[in-house]
Amino acid sequence: MVGITVLDGGMGRELLRIGAPFRQPEWSALALTEGPEQVVQAHTNFIDAGAQVITTNSYAIVPFHIGEERFVSEARELAQISGRLARQAAGVAPHAVRVAGSLPPLFGSYRPDLFDATAAQRIIDPLVEGLAGDVDVWLGETLASVAEGRAVRDALERAGVADRPLWISYTLDDRGTLPSGEPVADAVEAALALGAEAVLFNCCQAETITEAIGVAAARAAGSAAVGGYANRFVTARVSANEQLSALRDDLDPDSYCEFVARWLDAGATVVGGCCGIGPAHIARIATSVAQR
Repeated sequence: MVGITVLDGGMGRELLRIGAPFRQPEWSALALTEGPEQVVQAHTNFIDAGAQVITTNSYAIVPFHIGEERFVSEARELAQISGRLARQAAGVAPHAVRVAGSLPPLFGSYRPDLFDATAAQRIIDPLVEGLAGDVDVWLGETLASVAEGRAVRDALERAGVADRPLWISYTLDDRGTLPSGEPVADAVEAALALGAEAVLFNCCQAETITEAIGVAAARAAGSAAVGGYANRFVTARVSANEQLSALRDDLDPDSYCEFVARWLDAGATVVGGCCGIGPAHIARIATSVAQR
């Protein structure tokens, strides 16, 4: 990668902000069928703010959110819709925009203890198949263990779509390790071994990401991009999106951009936001990046 890449922000909270259909447990997946035009609008809001990469609204297309029965019958179609809507927004953008296909935790966020490698295939494969027609980059995000990253790579291999760039993004707990307890350095090495072109950290507190960026940049040593996109949750962990978490008041666009500046100084080249980070935050980041 050359230069700095600006990602988008949190899709779920942006959908909620603009009045899209939204309820638990479906979360952001509800708008795919009940408000697709608002999904496009959310993408567009981030693009207009300066995002160069937008992420498909496929994070909640898992049994945990939409239920087992609906997942079995509709997962592939819903993933396909999410890819198409992102591509629609990117296709009319005033600047070049890539689409990242979100491959989320398959058994609930922040719960490496629930991960089942055998059961993972039946959940992740429909997502990959549905997204494959529209994505430029594969993004395994909010991964809580190295094993979850391996499941992403295996799925891409099975589907024959591993030729596109793979980005691995881990979440961190308040100890600065993956929720599985695996150290950042080991997780970075594992991602590089899987062929990741970017190793990122997301959906955790901004403070935690800062140190991880330095470790990742040292380990990657230029062989992969590193970066981060934090959430605005008041606490480091919520109950896997079972309910809306309160957001920090001290992470307004300017304050959040100060953290992003530290990440860039530590070697990050891919930056954006996760839950609660909106278009105003991304606009501030884009302006700061343009000034560097």
